[in-house]
Amino acid sequence: MAVVGLFFGSDTGNTEKVAKQIQATLGSDLVDLHDIAKAKAEDFAQYDFLILGTPTWYTGELQSDWDAFMPEFQKVDLNDKVVALFGLGDQEDYCDYFLDGMGILKEQVLAKGAVLVGNWSTEGYSFGSEKALIDENHFAGLAIDEDRQYEQTEDRIKKWCAQLTEEMSLNLFK
Repeated sequence: MAVVGLFFGSDTGNTEKVAKQIQATLGSDLVDLHDIAKAKAEDFAQYDFLILGTPTWYTGELQSDWDAFMPEFQKVDLNDKVVALFGLGDQEDYCDYFLDGMGILKEQVLAKGAVLVGNWSTEGYSFGSEKALIDENHFAGLAIDEDRQYEQTEDRIKKWCAQLTEEMSLNLFK
């Protein structure tokens, strides 16, 4: 059984594509994918490590499947679980809401006692919202902009996965 559960919500397919790239980079033997639209609260319990991914919709909203899952998510015990986040957004057309969906997940997991890893530098991004920040120079997780910086996605995923491998000590499971 894999030690990392990667839970994602995706309407257009971009977040699912990124989730699959993360799984391929870390290794399918280590990472199980779960579409949040089909998930249950008990699915989270079987993993030592979690990766949660969401796009931001409209004016800073959580993706629809994540939003619908939130009552069930309240049943998930994240106390001392190691959690990494990734978010997708458009930093040009939705600058004032860039990655707010990831910011909503950040608030939820921290309130539930999770240990957050995978912070990502804000360098190279242009945005107005602070919701997804963990401090003034870092997002709470990997920031992906498939609309404006799609050519950087692959490299960002590789670097972030190397960072997660270290922060989650995933080499011990290979």
